[in-house]
Parts: sequence; structure tokens; C-alpha cells
Amino acid sequence: MARKTGLSIATISKFLNGGHVLGPNRSAIEDAIQELGYRVNEAARGLKTNRTLTVGVLIPRLENIFCTSIVAHVENILNQSGYGTIICDYQENPKLEREKLEFLVNKNVDALLYMPLYGEASAVEAILKQEIPVILLDRPIAGLSCDMVLVDNLNASYRAIEELVVRGHRQIGVISGPTSIFTAQERFKGYRRVLEDYAVEFDESLVKYGDYQIDSGFRLMTEFLHQNPRPTAVFVSNYEMTLGAVMAINEAQVKVPTELSLIGFDNLQMAKVVKPTLAIVVQPMELIGETSATLLLKRLRGDREGFPAMFRLKTEFLHGDSITGPSRTP
Repeated sequence: MARKTGLSIATISKFLNGGHVLGPNRSAIEDAIQELGYRVNEAARGLKTNRTLTVGVLIPRLENIFCTSIVAHVENILNQSGYGTIICDYQENPKLEREKLEFLVNKNVDALLYMPLYGEASAVEAILKQEIPVILLDRPIAGLSCDMVLVDNLNASYRAIEELVVRGHRQIGVISGPTSIFTAQERFKGYRRVLEDYAVEFDESLVKYGDYQIDSGFRLMTEFLHQNPRPTAVFVSNYEMTLGAVMAINEAQVKVPTELSLIGFDNLQMAKVVKPTLAIVVQPMELIGETSATLLLKRLRGDREGFPAMFRLKTEFLHGDSITGPSRTP
């Protein structure tokens, strides 16, 4: 390859091992690789450099559009820096979560992006002691000092519920997530805080706890629709449950917003498709991916400035036609 490109072996080796070379040199090497059909021996390179140029990504569910959207943006940035990814999900199973975390470490990944559910501080601390950077996504782990990229979930739900309160709603139902999950806890805190700030009485019958899956959204919205009196408005606190809730409303032929105002979460495509258009809270998935990948690359360069860093990103509320004032007096 040195003869083909006219470059030194040192320059070619630097490029093949993930180092930075000048643009014209990089192009010449890439052309030679293609022409010669050269393939890097990743195992040998990993032994020599103690780097595999891979990042482990551990998420609760591959079926979850929030998780996979973030991963797509992460991969886009990491690929530009020569890193590949090994993506695992643990199906929200605590035993599998521990096993997949260990699996990725044993694969000698250079770093980890980890969206924990039942995560244990001791397990991640052991990884950090091996000088493997770890970025927590969306959820912290209690007692752990670690880089994190979170969303301001409390103010996300506050903004949505406030929109209903100022329109005159007082019987506001919420389909919340599992009480054990940090994001669900924060979104529920936002709901409670709005009620307190506007002196609206809290009613436990207006709160239902789902599991962040479609079926629970369908089931819990059906319960609300059969409740007497039923809420004048409902806030659904995640993507999948929003989809299930809309299915229940359509099956019951309830008119939105004249019979029920509705605010969903993250379901941007569905928000545009359903009629009337759905008011939703939108998380900055692209920004989450970009922020976490950029921070990870910084740590991989050995830059520990600001450790542990915590980014708390803001959501956006998109007005739709699915909300109006209450059709009856509470």
C-alpha cells in the first residue's frame, strides 16, 4: 500500500489505527484500500492499540422508537469518527440488563452508552475503574457519579398539563409510567406541581399507571372512558402508550377534542396523521444523540474536563387541534 500511495508506512499505519491524517493522504489511502481490496484485521489492531473502535450501546428495548431514534443519531456521529457500535437491548429484564452490560465489557468496547432501568451503581463503577467511559442516557443511577444526558421531564409534563389548566380543565387524567422509572417519576412530579401551583385539587382516581407499552395505553384509556365522571382531558406520558390511547379513543368513537381533550408524547408522525392533529410533548431525540456522542468522543480522547458532566435538555410542546376547553363544568 505504501508503494501504491507513495506515503510512508507510518502515515498509513496511523490512518488504519484511527489516527488523523491530512485530507489528501486520507483520500489516497482510502482509494488504495478499495483498489487493493485491503481489509483491516480488527482483532490484531485491537491487540496492538488496546482499542477496538467500538462503542457498546445498551437500551431497554429495540422496539422502543425513542431508544432507536437516539441510537440512529449516535451512530451517525460515531461513524464519522471511525467508531462502530454493538447494540444490545435487555427487554426491561433486570437479570438480562446485568448480563448484557457484562457482555459488552467482555467484548472490549472502548466506551458505553447506557440507558439503565435497574442499573446498579457498583457495576458501572467497576467499568469506570477500567477507564472505560460510560454515558448514561435518559436516566441516572442513584449514588453513581457518572456523565449523563437527560431530558427535563418534569417541565415537559408541567408545560402540557398547564396548557389544559389554563383552558379551564380541572378533571385532568394522566396515564403515567411505572413508578420505578426515573422518567415516569419526573413526569408525574410535573403533573402534581401544576395542580399545586394552580390550586387544583389532586384526585387519585385521575391517575393511572401503565408500563410504557401500547397495550397499557389502550387499557388505561378505555378505563378512563368508562369512568364516571370521566376526565375532561387526558395527558399520556410516553410514545407507545399514546398510540394505545388513540386506538382506544377511536374504538370507542369518542370525539376529540369536543368530548375529550388529549395530549400525547413523542409521537410526532402520528400527531400529523391522526385527525384532529394531536398536541404532543416532543423530546429532542436528535440533540440527545448528538450530545451523548460528542461527550463520549471527548472522553475517548482522554479529556476529563467537567467530569461528571450532566446535560438536561429541554422538550418542546407542539400545539395541535386535540385540545380545547372542557365541554362540561366539573
